[in-house]
Amino acid sequence: METSALLKAFCSAVERRDGRSFANLFTEDGVYHDVFYGAFRGREKIAELIDDWFYRTAHEFRWDMHRPVSDGRLLYAYYTFSYVSKLPEAEGRRVGFEGVSMMSLRDGKIAEYREVANVGPAFVDLGFSPERTSKILAKEGAHLKKQPEWKRHAG
Repeated sequence: METSALLKAFCSAVERRDGRSFANLFTEDGVYHDVFYGAFRGREKIAELIDDWFYRTAHEFRWDMHRPVSDGRLLYAYYTFSYVSKLPEAEGRRVGFEGVSMMSLRDGKIAEYREVANVGPAFVDLGFSPERTSKILAKEGAHLKKQPEWKRHAG
């Protein structure tokens, strides 16, 4: 699938709450690493991420990919992402953030999806307490330090 068509199908499936179409963009053994919810392996779990996890606490998603770069094996794109919160402390409030999608591609499908996201503005918009924000960011930091790319940077 051509890059812009893949990204359009990716974002559109999330916005339509179409987990099956979203998961079909991935290889059978594909993995989606979500910045909030962790890793979802295989098409069934990836579809569940969209249909259940995403829509459990939010609705009216908007996801746009900008300035994609790909060599056919890797695809990077800057994104803007927002949704309307269902969380009690931010019910009905549109919140959003920016990030970078990093996809490994195999045979025209996504084999692995990872992202780096600037979630701080969303946490403020959601009204998260400093303690809750700190806990989430500490979890992200612990995950980062487990990555092989981080080994040289470890104390």
